[in-house]
Amino acid sequence: MHLVVGLGNPGKAYEKTRHNTGFMVVDALAAEFSISVSQRAKGVRYGAGIIAGQAVTLAKPQGYMNRSGPPVQRLCRDLKLSSEAVTVIHDDIDIPLGNIKIKEKGGHGGHKGVRSLMDALGSDRFIRIRVGIGRPESATSVTDYVLDDFAPEEKEILVEVVQRAKEAVVCILTRGTKEGMNRFNTSKTRILR
Repeated sequence: MHLVVGLGNPGKAYEKTRHNTGFMVVDALAAEFSISVSQRAKGVRYGAGIIAGQAVTLAKPQGYMNRSGPPVQRLCRDLKLSSEAVTVIHDDIDIPLGNIKIKEKGGHGGHKGVRSLMDALGSDRFIRIRVGIGRPESATSVTDYVLDDFAPEEKEILVEVVQRAKEAVVCILTRGTKEGMNRFNTSKTRILR
């Protein structure tokens, strides 16, 4: 069993924001592989199914970004999974919109959701798929930027990068993280200029 977690904030107000990119990828995986992410328990929505022959649970913590860790830790405990069996998908302002980067472990880079996961799991040893959303061009605060919707001109690129992140999950599940990093840690998606 592998646990694939998308990070985001619950509720309609945040549904299409940059900070909810992780939720968007999990929703895309759920749709493609007919996995219902409708079970609710202990602060997380989740559902189990098969992706490319692999048993997977998809999850979306419902405790807001900076409290993502405890619900995921409880789900890992219930599923009897270590942190190494977890892949986390999250937005990243340090990566240009249109690109993704896969990491096996490391720091949180200032991302409050990843920090919460590291604290709750007691480990940095989980796979991350960092989905680039770019930095704000104006003096907009980072908080305002990540909690804002994608601009109209960004939405086509968003569709492409969500597809690419979804493919990265499948690659990691079937061929391993190293192959995923070799294939996806390069600039392949068209970048908005």
